[in-house]
Amino acid sequence: MSATKYVSYIRVSTTEQGDSGLGLEAQRHAVSDYVAREACELVGEFVEVESGSRNNRAELQCAIELCKRNKATLLIAKLDRLARNVAFISRLMESGLEFVAVDNPHANKLMIHMLAAFAEHERDQIRARTKAALAAAKARGVVLGRYGREVLSKRNHALAIERARELRPVISELRGRGLTVKQITEVMNRRSIPTARGKRWHAATVHNLIRQIRRIQAGPVSFDASDVPI
Repeated sequence: MSATKYVSYIRVSTTEQGDSGLGLEAQRHAVSDYVAREACELVGEFVEVESGSRNNRAELQCAIELCKRNKATLLIAKLDRLARNVAFISRLMESGLEFVAVDNPHANKLMIHMLAAFAEHERDQIRARTKAALAAAKARGVVLGRYGREVLSKRNHALAIERARELRPVISELRGRGLTVKQITEVMNRRSIPTARGKRWHAATVHNLIRQIRRIQAGPVSFDASDVPI
């Protein structure tokens, strides 16, 4: 009897990258443990840095297509890695796609719907808290004037450092596979991973990202977030 085939899908959003319970390596470790325990076959892995609220995700679509071609099951570490949207999860179930969440591999359809509802509620709570925090920051006022350029420069520098920290696991993975800067640029754009300013990647921006990551690795890069207006 042949082993069950799986395609793993690993996702993090930019705000979740640093969370040890949701990070790339934590998810990959959970998936590999499941594959070893169940003695099944992993025929592909797809990694995406994108919000779970977005239904149109390039790497997820590739993972689903590979599942169809190989009659495989989509394997995820947690259900909310697939989506934080009840309607989206329901459509996937209705499409006939088989998927398994490692943290709850025996969940039936009712339980999956309940877990998806909890994930969607958590997403809405996060949005509400973020909106409230932004409103509070704006209420404090942002001083620009002749110091505007300095403030904006500091903000851009902070964003660049934060983005480098977020994408460090992705770059480590791609460089570990021996990809050139040009190839990394193509992969980043294919995965629809935005730059710190939400733009497409070019070889120059990938070079800058790698340099920023090297600086972070060389020593602590710190700044007072309270000094950077939102």
